[in-house]
Amino acid sequence: MFRNYLKTAFRNLLRNKAYAAINVSGLAVGMAACILLFIVVRYELSYDKFQPNYSNIYRVVTQDKYSDGIDYTPGTPFPVLDAMRVDMPQLTTGALFASYGSQVTVLGKDASNNSQKKFIEPSGIFFADPQFFSVFHFNWLSGTPALLAEPNNTVLTKKMAEKYFGNWQSAIGQFIKLDNAVTLKVAGILEDVPANSDFPLGVVTSYVTIKSTKVYNYTTDWGNTTSNEQLYVLLPKNVSADNINKQLIQFGEKHYEKDRNSKRIHFLQPLSELHFDNRFGNFGDHVTSKSSLWTLSLIGVFIIVMACINFINLATAQAVNRSKEIGIRKVLGSNRLNLFWQMMGETAIIVFTALILAGVLAEICLPFIKHIDSINEPLSIFTIQTILFFIGIAIVVTIFAGSYPSLIVSGFSPMLALKNKITSASIGGISIRRGLVVTQFAISQVLIIGTIVAISQMNFVRKADLGFNKNAVFVLNSNSDSIVFSRQTALKQALLNTPGVQSVSFSSDIPSSDNNWGTNFAFNHKPDEKFTLYLKMGDEDYFKTYGLQFVAGHGYKHSDTLKDVVINETLVKKLGLKNPNDAVGKEIKLGGGKWKTIVGVVKDFKTNSLREETKPTLIGTRQKFYGTTSVKIRSSNLAQTKDAILKIWDKYNPEYAANSYFMDESVNNFYKQENQLSLLYKIFAGIAIFISCLGLYGLVSFMAVQRTKEVGIRKVLGASAANIVYLFSKEFTLLIIVAFVIAAPLAWYMMNNWLQNFAYRIQMSVGVFVLAILASIIIALITVGYKSLRAAMANPVKSLRTE
Repeated sequence: MFRNYLKTAFRNLLRNKAYAAINVSGLAVGMAACILLFIVVRYELSYDKFQPNYSNIYRVVTQDKYSDGIDYTPGTPFPVLDAMRVDMPQLTTGALFASYGSQVTVLGKDASNNSQKKFIEPSGIFFADPQFFSVFHFNWLSGTPALLAEPNNTVLTKKMAEKYFGNWQSAIGQFIKLDNAVTLKVAGILEDVPANSDFPLGVVTSYVTIKSTKVYNYTTDWGNTTSNEQLYVLLPKNVSADNINKQLIQFGEKHYEKDRNSKRIHFLQPLSELHFDNRFGNFGDHVTSKSSLWTLSLIGVFIIVMACINFINLATAQAVNRSKEIGIRKVLGSNRLNLFWQMMGETAIIVFTALILAGVLAEICLPFIKHIDSINEPLSIFTIQTILFFIGIAIVVTIFAGSYPSLIVSGFSPMLALKNKITSASIGGISIRRGLVVTQFAISQVLIIGTIVAISQMNFVRKADLGFNKNAVFVLNSNSDSIVFSRQTALKQALLNTPGVQSVSFSSDIPSSDNNWGTNFAFNHKPDEKFTLYLKMGDEDYFKTYGLQFVAGHGYKHSDTLKDVVINETLVKKLGLKNPNDAVGKEIKLGGGKWKTIVGVVKDFKTNSLREETKPTLIGTRQKFYGTTSVKIRSSNLAQTKDAILKIWDKYNPEYAANSYFMDESVNNFYKQENQLSLLYKIFAGIAIFISCLGLYGLVSFMAVQRTKEVGIRKVLGASAANIVYLFSKEFTLLIIVAFVIAAPLAWYMMNNWLQNFAYRIQMSVGVFVLAILASIIIALITVGYKSLRAAMANPVKSLRTE
């Protein structure tokens, strides 16, 4: 019997090639999209789960509560490490300090300084104590964590050792130099850290080394907090995080001054949240919000549901052609259960064929997945989890797509079937089929609206007035040490003499960055203000190089130390001053320093990304922090001028590798994930439209065959081609409008929530929704119009002769 059903199923599919092709295509594309999204979501959720103590590892984070809001910092003051080990000895506490933009110079066995092998490590170099490796587990190829108890010892991962020394075995006992200041001995080798980790360890130096050198600004000041200094704890199994959080509140009350301008506490953040909490960030290259993963999962469900709807609609419509076959089978003794499983078998064949094609499509598209997610390692669809997902999705789709049509077909009355009295209107319920079409187009329109909003927001971001000129500014980062400082004057003059260079500035960082260097401060000889002031240090040409505009006063003169200062409009407003001119001439004090005169107020510029409000900011001179060289270039010959700048840099700083980029690239990197999401919406809106059009084309094709005589009669009675096209398209247009009524509020809710991630954002106007429904109607009319026009142009004589 099974063999007979299988033969019949293949025969029916071969007889109805167009029907089979549409179903297989729709299901294959839908399942391939679903598989790729599953791979992305599973990968993002897998971060650091290889750690044996994953569920018991926590990061100690900092919360500062001010009168006007709360600030979160992933780091702690340096003294917290030793104090916690005294106050909470039951915890295993490890420290990890990161230094970004650091240079590694390979010295070799004799530790000579004439090496030309210099590297800037973009993911940072790290300092860790032995206890860090009691909290986290990493495999050691050579050495033990005890090596990191000694100053000037470092360990490399296998990948880094091979990069610096050719092979990791020969790296042991050789020397490297950090930032041209600290000579280190390679004492151990770590196995490479998996890519799905927020701890991209490459160079790990002993933590005591930062205490013995002034390069990394180690301080015992409890008021100095940096996000680069992070503490991790391993909780014993019988100790709860809530209990430790209560102890940390008491810890803060004990160690922090009560007259601070904020209420500071520390609390534990689970390792499971590190990759997903935008408040704190991590040492990895990105943070993924769980809402984004839910969105991806939901899109995957949407796509596969649409493919199943196509199958259901086409299968129930196609059932009319098989009414006589079903009638004969019932007369010859087949019961409803036999016929149900026959239909389910045919569905399974289609799904299995589609699954093979989906696997091929997914494998072809897998290398391009990095464009929609920050995944840089090679992925495979042939993993246990993915194969299980393949099987699961095939079963679910077979049941979901096949059950309803199989129930309908197996329930035909043999008398009506044999008399050919079964019609498309009498099976499956027209209202159900309409409901499925509405669902399908509602999903498409949600994705279309999402695409329009995402594109509009990213266009807004690209064209937004940042308050400074980011174009054609070439930036070089380096150490901020005495050697660099001694050459800055000569370097600046050489750069200014270069054709194409308009201005040069030295500073702590560029105007818009991830930097959140803040301090307490006082204004106009009053007590400390109850909010944080954010700092940027730059020379007298900082304003000219970046095109910052003054609304009051002027810039300051050259100085190597902090003297006169400039503030932004946001600070003026937060100080309660009505006019920027009221701030000029007043004095301000940073921390416990001396009073400095405000000489100017600049127009607000975006200090961070557009996701954040502009911060109250002060700009002043302090050569000690000038690690950034910014060169404004005429845009007429960027490439040639850039090469000339790099040659001059190598001439004046031969010991330092050039870590360079154009500023507009840096600003664009702020929105990498948003651009990926925008691209994702485009791709999956296109897939949704493709699947919708496939289903619509199939339904209209079937309707055209079923209504051949009706079309012929209407043409004989004088109907025009336009009338016939209208006959086929009017119902679908109405269904699209109904779908829009459902989709619009859902899309508004989803995209409004997404826009809340931006402090500066577009408003979703009526035009967005009008454009979405017009696009849906036009796409549907094109799909319907082609087939209906062919039906309308057919010879009515031939139409009336068909049986």
